[in-house]
Amino acid sequence: MKKYFIAGILVWAPLAITIWVITWALGILDGVFGSVMSAIITVMPTSSTMPLRDFRNIPGVGILIVIFSMMLTGMIAITFAGRWWLKIWERILNRIPIVRSIYSSVKQVSDTLLSSSGEAFKKAVLIRYPHQNSWTIAFQTGTPMREVAEKLGTPHIHVFVPTTPNPTSGFFMIVPKDSVIELSISVEDALKHIVSMGTVPPAGQ
Repeated sequence: MKKYFIAGILVWAPLAITIWVITWALGILDGVFGSVMSAIITVMPTSSTMPLRDFRNIPGVGILIVIFSMMLTGMIAITFAGRWWLKIWERILNRIPIVRSIYSSVKQVSDTLLSSSGEAFKKAVLIRYPHQNSWTIAFQTGTPMREVAEKLGTPHIHVFVPTTPNPTSGFFMIVPKDSVIELSISVEDALKHIVSMGTVPPAGQ
C-alpha cells in the first residue's frame, strides 16, 4: 500500500503543482482587470455601470483583456509613431523625481532580461558557494561596471545564484572570472536541475 500511495503521489503532485501555479497566475491577471473595472465602476454613474458589473463576473475575461492589451501595445510600440510616443512618455517619467528612479531601474532590468541581445541568463556556470569546499550552479548576468572593475583589478563577472526550489529568488554576486567553470548545458536544463533539487539530470547527461 505504501508503494501504491507513493506512486500515486508521483503522478498527481506534478499535475497539482502545475494547476496551482497556473491558477495563481490567472488570479493575478484577473485581479489586474478587476481593479481597473472597479475603478471605472466607482467613477461612473450607477445606471451606466450595470453592464460592466455583469461583464466583470465572466470567468477568464480579465485574462483575455490583459493579453489583448499587451499585444495591442506591442503592435503600436514597434511602429514609428509608437516609438516616438514612447520616447515622449519616458521623458515625462524621467522628470518626476521618485518615479524616475523606479522606472529607469525596472526598465533597465526588463530590457536586459527580455532582450534577445542581452547577456542575462545566457550561460550556466559553476561557482564556489557558500564556501570554498562546495559548488553551486549560477547564471552569468554581465560584467562589473568600470569603477568596480578598476578597484578589483582582476577580471570579474556578475552571477545570479538562484534558490531551490524557487529560482525566482536568489543572490547577486561578483566573482573572479578565473574561479568560474562554464557549463555546456543550456540555461533551461540548468533551471530544471535546480528546481528539482538535483534529481532531474540535464538532457543527454
